[in-house]
Amino acid sequence: METIQEQEAKYIINTYNRRPEQNLLLVKGEGCRVWDEAGREYLDFVSGLAVNILGHCHPAVVEAVRDQAALLIHTSNLYYTEPQVTLARMLVERTMPGRVFFANSGAEANEAAIKLARKCDPRRYKIISAHRSFHGRTLATITATGQPKYRQGFEPLPEGFSYAVFNDLDSFEELVDAETAAIMVEPVQGEGGVHAASAAFLRGLRELCDRAGILLIFDEVQCGMGRTGKLWAFEHCGAAPDILTAAKGLGGGLPIGVMLAGEKAAGAFKPGDHASTFGGNPVVCRAALAVLGVLLREPFLAQVEEKGRFWKEGLQRLGRLFPDLAGEVRGLGLISALELKAPLAAGAQRRCQAGGLLVNAIGETTLRFLPPLVVTAEQLEKGLAILQQSLEGLQG
Repeated sequence: METIQEQEAKYIINTYNRRPEQNLLLVKGEGCRVWDEAGREYLDFVSGLAVNILGHCHPAVVEAVRDQAALLIHTSNLYYTEPQVTLARMLVERTMPGRVFFANSGAEANEAAIKLARKCDPRRYKIISAHRSFHGRTLATITATGQPKYRQGFEPLPEGFSYAVFNDLDSFEELVDAETAAIMVEPVQGEGGVHAASAAFLRGLRELCDRAGILLIFDEVQCGMGRTGKLWAFEHCGAAPDILTAAKGLGGGLPIGVMLAGEKAAGAFKPGDHASTFGGNPVVCRAALAVLGVLLREPFLAQVEEKGRFWKEGLQRLGRLFPDLAGEVRGLGLISALELKAPLAAGAQRRCQAGGLLVNAIGETTLRFLPPLVVTAEQLEKGLAILQQSLEGLQG
């Protein structure tokens, strides 16, 4: 009988770079832990790529999904549903005055933001983003992504996109012209290696956009939803965007994306300008309401900041233990990265997995850590111990 891995290779298009020695068949999850088909337990510091923000099968999310699925699963946006409107109101009240568009992913939310920015002023169509950025996998969002490797093979790409240097305000200002519609940045670049924007840079972008009469878009698909210790990463800088995009952690494991636009920008979309069949589905909206209910309960977010400091100090301690191997520690809250001084990230990932810790190698030298926000101090300590053993093995 064919294994799951053999059937996957036979029936699913090969778009994921799974290495045979790393492949896991995961069958169960609870909190920060997952189990494979052999019953082996792992600490999950990948969290479904920042999706399982409350860990696996959080009771509040499970209850919300179960209750809503038994009541009403889907209607389309031809009709009203209470969970969708309640979630929109909660997001607006907690974020900024405006309105919400519901989608199914971060790429879709960013696609909506790009379309809205262009719709606001037909004379302006250019979008400036940052080198190392990542905004999605649609044609428009890979073009907005400031990493050439994601664009190769898909030319010709949509026109009107350019790239400035992250954390360099002058670099952005040089690209603004009369046809610029918006600047689009991640307050913390996740796929680009976990680089956090400085507060001064984000405030400077806000001032630049105001002077130029253009929109400021913050992509918080990965860094939002409490991951930095505040609901939104931009709250660390005190400068609000005109458009905010979010996804990943919002659904607690279910697919949902949102674009939240201030009133002036939101009014540019008219009926028929944009749509999503599944956007704002009642089940995923109930899940998102459950997630927000946990995140916004004091002192949850303050504890995320504290855990983030603890983890960062642990990574810095490992850097001192392995000065020839471990380099810069980057991040904010519970989104972080350890830069290695040699192309050993894949090897470190394999060794961590063998030791019972799931981490993410992004590029040849960067390890990214995205533990669920419910992670305990004891689990963080265990993760550091496994990582230390992995680095010892690489050094030896």
